[in-house]
Amino acid sequence: MKLIIGNKNYSSWSLRAWLALKQSGLSFEELTVNIGGDDWAALKRESGEIMPSGKVPVLWDGETVIWDSLAIMDYLADKVGRERFWPKDDTARGMALSMVAEMHSSYMAMRSECPMNVRKRFDGVQLSDAARDDIVRVLQLWAEARARFGQGGPFLFGTFGAADVFYAPLVSRFITYGIAVPGFAGAYMEAMWEHEWLQAWVAGAEDEQWIIEQYETAPRV
Repeated sequence: MKLIIGNKNYSSWSLRAWLALKQSGLSFEELTVNIGGDDWAALKRESGEIMPSGKVPVLWDGETVIWDSLAIMDYLADKVGRERFWPKDDTARGMALSMVAEMHSSYMAMRSECPMNVRKRFDGVQLSDAARDDIVRVLQLWAEARARFGQGGPFLFGTFGAADVFYAPLVSRFITYGIAVPGFAGAYMEAMWEHEWLQAWVAGAEDEQWIIEQYETAPRV
């Protein structure tokens, strides 16, 4: 298996696919491309077979190619067993599936105003009402998942799974932009940030020399 990802410092969707592969337990090779480089547009035009959507991440498994983080995770779950990613309990699994789908399709204001930048720290950021509403919604979901299904460990549904894979970039964003969170969310974020896989990703981001200037300034409303 080969996973093509973007800059570890900036590419939230790449982080999701990379964590999904880690969770699968399968061996894979990773190839990182600089999505902010001058040759990125040319590379996208010339690599239709390598990156069919012109975006990262992309997973190659022999002759099979899967693009989009959610599709990659679903493909991996089918290969190794869905219980590795999703809660066994029907009710818990239903909520986890819904949370992942909502993360995949929602929170546009927060994403736009708070792009992922693992290395950066901002103080006193001002966000739009829409972005703050997105943050409140995320915290509500985290609270419900932890209260109802989190007894088995420090993660959203107790043990590490698909929901944690998909909300991991938000943990990074909340740290980067100094988002104030209640105690339960702080404890969850700490467990996520200290996870060995996330620490490995952070170390990779810190080692990168690439800089994308548009993601290096505080949000302005």
